[in-house]
Amino acid sequence: MRSRLRAALLAVLMAAAAGGCGDRGGLLGPRYEYEEDLTLSLDGSAMLVVNASIPALVALHGFALDTSSHARLDRLASQVRDAYTSPYAEVVRVGQWTRQGRRFVGVRLRVPDIRVLPKAPPFAWAAYDLGPRDGQHVFKERVGASPSRSIAPSTVGLTGNERVAFRLHLPSHIRYHNARDLETGDPRRIQRGNILTWEQRLSDRMEGTPLEIEVRMDSESILYRTLWLFGLAFLAAIAVLGLLIWLTVRKGREAEVSSP
Repeated sequence: MRSRLRAALLAVLMAAAAGGCGDRGGLLGPRYEYEEDLTLSLDGSAMLVVNASIPALVALHGFALDTSSHARLDRLASQVRDAYTSPYAEVVRVGQWTRQGRRFVGVRLRVPDIRVLPKAPPFAWAAYDLGPRDGQHVFKERVGASPSRSIAPSTVGLTGNERVAFRLHLPSHIRYHNARDLETGDPRRIQRGNILTWEQRLSDRMEGTPLEIEVRMDSESILYRTLWLFGLAFLAAIAVLGLLIWLTVRKGREAEVSSP
């Protein structure tokens, strides 16, 4: 009986995990209709992943995309790649999956300087600022109204109550942030790996309701500090090893001198 119960539980977990593959839903938290996932460096370079449903891209940016689940995959991927290609961001990869009958895409972009990214049409609704202030690095992002033509959510099969997210992966210790829970308004906890998330309703994002993002962090990256600590630990270990070798050799010489 117990073995059957374990097998059934394992099957449920595997099914849930499979349902969450390709997006951030399921067991990992809320499922977002549109999400910008930004991994930031202190010099302003970044990796940015946009995970979004095709209906959300059409509604938010006015992209001319086929929202049906029968759209040709190769044509859809090519259109999305073209829409995100610009001199300010390199499209590294475009992935696709389906959830609740809607086609989703994941666009991975390499951004040389996040501060000039708003010159690219899909990010024209944002303004980014990053730099040293008072011994710390301050990152600010303001997401406003989209200059592109938006479309009513019901036109593409959405309700407007879906969630939109802007997620940050930050490189150093966070001293302050203004991320708050969408439902309660309470400050959000920093997730493992220095991750923070800001959320909006899709209807608010379509209306251009401003989203203010601010983070203050150390001006030294965690990776840099970790490498320094590792280097110091390595040098300390070498010094201890050298001391042990020297003591052993010295003890041997003293034994030779004192022997008859």
